Amino acid sequence: MKKSVDIAIIGGGIIGMATACDLSLKGVNVAVIERKYIGSGSTSRCIGGLRHQFSTPAAIRLMKESIRLFSEMEEEFGFSVEFHEGGYLLLAHDPSLLEIFKNNIDIQKSEGINVSLLSPEECRNVVPGLNIDGLLGGAYCPDDAQAFPFAVLKGYREILVQNNGECLMYNPVTDIRKNGHFALSLEDGSTIEAEKVLLSSGPWTRELGKLAGLDLPLYPERHEAMITQRMPKFMEPMLVDYRSDGCYFHQLITGQVIGCYTPVPNVPGIREDVSIEFIPQLAKRMTRLVPDLDKAGVLRHWSGCYTMTPDGNPLVDETEIDGLYVAAGMCGHGFMFGPSIGKNLAHFMTEGEWLMDYSDFAIDRSFASKETLK
Repeated sequence: MKKSVDIAIIGGGIIGMATACDLSLKGVNVAVIERKYIGSGSTSRCIGGLRHQFSTPAAIRLMKESIRLFSEMEEEFGFSVEFHEGGYLLLAHDPSLLEIFKNNIDIQKSEGINVSLLSPEECRNVVPGLNIDGLLGGAYCPDDAQAFPFAVLKGYREILVQNNGECLMYNPVTDIRKNGHFALSLEDGSTIEAEKVLLSSGPWTRELGKLAGLDLPLYPERHEAMITQRMPKFMEPMLVDYRSDGCYFHQLITGQVIGCYTPVPNVPGIREDVSIEFIPQLAKRMTRLVPDLDKAGVLRHWSGCYTMTPDGNPLVDETEIDGLYVAAGMCGHGFMFGPSIGKNLAHFMTEGEWLMDYSDFAIDRSFASKETLK
């Protein structure tokens, strides 16, 4: 079988689906090609946080737009995506990190973000029961938020299908060739021809790039997460403890507490296995911050991939191959970046110009400037 489309998107996570939805609304004939099911990679494995608190103007502006788009989804989709402005509270137990927070807050405020530096006691006012032993302060933005990834993907897919877009699932791309137009070979032996192609397959993007002769600086690593049973509501913001043995977690509007920690050293590769030490370690780290969580019962535990870049910022750009685009390397922020990147990338792919400055995400950047709030 051979099928022709204007644009083929390889990867049905938040980035691919947001871009496909916006392209379909522009009247573009678009197909999403997904190796498994929609959201089966990193998106369905994330914990749903959305924050303005980044250290570069480009990322902050991207997130201002993304959170606005999340806030409009219930009206756009016709159902709730569980968007809730619960805030983020970033905790500093080290003087050097507190200085980083202060510098970042200056940048964030210059971009119009409602953020402030709190004393330890003020942090405990935001999260009653917070253990403030050793805490020096916190960066708090009440306008940061959360949303439910599965509902967001459902909304994008419904709009895509309503606008004659397609989702081709359980059929990985096995080869990428270009002779005037692109020819994508799929596992079942069929071919998709397209004028333009977007690689947005999270941790699989580097391998897909190699099929086209590219070597993209993308480095997947395993991260684990867990969710508790429902509990009475006791906290609003995402708590982020940046200590080497810290963690990050928040309570969903449905009552469960969902959380992660970053392993040291990291666990490289495309992996979906879980470790026996994760749950007791995360429980220890979470209850150190909020002792009352010792009553929480763990419901389930899973893992997925962050796809990292050398500077902690994503790659969103056209490659050296004309008509071949990449949007990957979200460094754990793909869900929150997705709506804005999708809107801007759809415009760039059809109009040849960005709606905002994306130079910080260019493939040929120096990678010298680091995102300090990973």
